[in-house]
Amino acid sequence: MKASHIKAVAWDIDGTLVDSEPLHLRALIAVSKQYGLDLSGEPDARFRGVHMSNVWRALAGQYPDDLTEEAWNGQIMDWYVAHAEGLEAMPGALETVKTLAERGIVQICVSNSSRKIVDTNIRTLGIAPYLLGSISFSDVKRGKPDPEPYVRAVSALGVARETVLAVEDSATGALSGRRGGLNVAFYRPEPDAPHFAEADIEITDLRQLLELPALAG
Repeated sequence: MKASHIKAVAWDIDGTLVDSEPLHLRALIAVSKQYGLDLSGEPDARFRGVHMSNVWRALAGQYPDDLTEEAWNGQIMDWYVAHAEGLEAMPGALETVKTLAERGIVQICVSNSSRKIVDTNIRTLGIAPYLLGSISFSDVKRGKPDPEPYVRAVSALGVARETVLAVEDSATGALSGRRGGLNVAFYRPEPDAPHFAEADIEITDLRQLLELPALAG
């Protein structure tokens, strides 16, 4: 840790606060199927943590020529939002967010998802009252792993970047936080998940953050 006291936490959302990766994948599979592309046999990890623009670039050649990225992405977002009632918080997420707020730790969400998806996730989780706000891909010119999302988050928080802890579950997001000069907690809920060597700390349960002396409040 760069600081003995953390004043703010910047949360990734997908896969960190909410178990949304399965729904993202189902949305991609459902929309792709409409255009004759069967992705049901793809490994779950292929698109995990990958921004949709990169997913599009990987798949565009297999879709009809007249399908645009904007139309495709809009249909995927609409499918996701329509089925969001099934989303579940990651274990300990709601307890951790609430407890940190009670301790006076300022919190913000930083996501590589669009504004529509970010707002849907925050609303479904019911965590808006505990957040200063959120940074989505729609708010930046360059998404993760570029540092811009976290640089913007630090600016919104109004604190020194070395007093902010970014919590991420993917190397893409963790690299963004590291490049932005934040402390990084790498969340590995699954035993076989890859490590992020540059993380300041590694956790397997979000509630472990509450035990850190730097987050005592």
